[in-house]
Amino acid sequence: MARYIEIILEKRDVHCAAQLLDERAPRTCDAVWNALPQTGAVYHAKYASNEIYTLVSAFAEEEPGPEHRTIVPASGDVMYFLLSPGVALPSDARHLNRDGRGVIDLAVFYDHYNLLLSPREGLGPGNVFARIVRNMEAVTAAGDNVWREGFAGEQMTYRRLEGEELKEWGLDQG
Repeated sequence: MARYIEIILEKRDVHCAAQLLDERAPRTCDAVWNALPQTGAVYHAKYASNEIYTLVSAFAEEEPGPEHRTIVPASGDVMYFLLSPGVALPSDARHLNRDGRGVIDLAVFYDHYNLLLSPREGLGPGNVFARIVRNMEAVTAAGDNVWREGFAGEQMTYRRLEGEELKEWGLDQG
């Protein structure tokens, strides 16, 4: 049975539903699912183009490792990146590496023509673990708004969608 998550931009009140890609990224999907909910400050990528993301403390008992990776994410892809200790982080996120295991970047790609290339780190493949299946248009508009107007004060939440909430999204498993 398919599993779904809801991704919320709190300040902008934008919600979307994403289906976990359990067949393609089972370890990553399990790691994320078991750690939900997760909430953090929103950032907009400087180099990857159409990406908004949040940074959270490492949460997996065992890192999922590489699976279903890409450097050219498509619109609607939801990705997981392990940022190893020593990787440059925004100053307000450095506290997230509290146990020396690194930081997790949970990213949403809201439009096409993305390339995960950093002048400092080079190519940066990540695990595609979910795909947005509901309300992509609102996510695209919100991502563009974050780019133009800024992300100050915005929070992104990832949480499970189960039970009656699936019906509300038209994702009834029954």
